[in-house]
Amino acid sequence: MSLVVRMFLLFGFMLAATACSGKNDTIVAITPHPRNPDIVYVATNESLYKTRDGGATWSKMTTDLSSFRVLTLGVDPHSPANVLAGTMGDAVYKSPDGGQSWTPHNGGLKEHVSVVNQFVFHPTDPDVIYVATTVGAFRTKDGGRYWEERMHGMKEVHYVVTLAMDPKNPDVMYAGTTGGVYKTTDGTAHWGLVNNGLIPKEKLDAAMALGVNSLVTDPHMPGTVYAGTTNGLFKTTDAGASWNRIEKGLADTYISAILVDPSNPNILYAGTRKGVHMTTDGGQTWAAANAGLTTLNIRAMALSTMDPRIVFAGTNGSGLFRSRDGAKTWQHVPLVPPQKPSPSTPST
Repeated sequence: MSLVVRMFLLFGFMLAATACSGKNDTIVAITPHPRNPDIVYVATNESLYKTRDGGATWSKMTTDLSSFRVLTLGVDPHSPANVLAGTMGDAVYKSPDGGQSWTPHNGGLKEHVSVVNQFVFHPTDPDVIYVATTVGAFRTKDGGRYWEERMHGMKEVHYVVTLAMDPKNPDVMYAGTTGGVYKTTDGTAHWGLVNNGLIPKEKLDAAMALGVNSLVTDPHMPGTVYAGTTNGLFKTTDAGASWNRIEKGLADTYISAILVDPSNPNILYAGTRKGVHMTTDGGQTWAAANAGLTTLNIRAMALSTMDPRIVFAGTNGSGLFRSRDGAKTWQHVPLVPPQKPSPSTPST
C-alpha cells in the first residue's frame, strides 16, 4: 500500500473519530473577515456559523451546500462578500453574499478532487486563487469558475494539506504535503522538494513519513517559514534550504496549527493535542498557554485581522474559545445559545 493511500486512510479515520465527539463541538475552520473584526466564520463538523458582533451571537447559515462537510473557508480579501468553502466530498462552493447562498465552483476539479484543505488568495490579483487538495495543488485565474492542476515537480506525493505564500513575492509558495515541503518560485509552474532537515530521503516512502499540517511565513522576513507537522515543529530562515526543529518547551510534537503575530513576528502560537503553546522569541522556547481551556485537543486556530491579541482556538469536541489578551486567558464562545430549562409543571 502506497504512502498516499495510507495517509488518506489515516486522514479519513481521524475525521471520523473527531466527528464522534459531538458534531457542533468540533471546530474544523475559523476564518475572520479581513476588514471587519466583528465578522468571523466558523465551520463545525455539521454546520457553518457566522457572527456579526464579535462573537456575542452567532447565526447558523442556511446553506445551499451539499451534505458533505466543510473543511476550510476562505474570505476574499479583495471582495470580502465572496466566501469560498472547501468540502469533504464535493470540492469547492462559493458564496457571493457573505454565506447566504452557495453555488458549486468546481470547473476542472469535479472529476478529480473531492477533499479541499485550504485556499490562498493572490495579494494583488483578485481572480487568482490557489487551493490545496487531496490530489494536489490547483489554481484559478477567473475567481474560481475554472481550476487547473499545478503539480509539475511533485513526483513523490500528491496529497497537499496546506499552502503558504511568501509575503513579498507571490510567485514564491510553499506546499505542505504528506511527503514534506515543496517550493515554487514561478507561481506554481514548477515545484521542488525542500526537505533538508525535515525528512531523510530514505524515509520518504516509509509508512510514518512526515506529514505537514500547517505552514506559515514570517510577514516581515521573507525566507523564514514555520512548518507544523505530525512529528514536530520546524523553522527555516533560508527559504527552505534547511530546516531546524524548534520544540523546546512543547508538550506535544503533533502540530495542528501555527500562527504568527503580524505586529511582532517573535510571537507565535502553536495548536497541539496538549493545548496551545506560545513563544515570544521566534520559536527558541515555548510555554503552555491554556488558562481557561476546558480541553487541550486543538484542531484550528486564527488571529483577528485587526487585533493580534484576539486569538481563536477551535477544539476537537469542546467548541470554540477566544482569548482577548494574547492567549494568557481563554473564554468559551458558545455558537448556540444554551437552552433554557422548561418551566416545571405545577403540581395538582
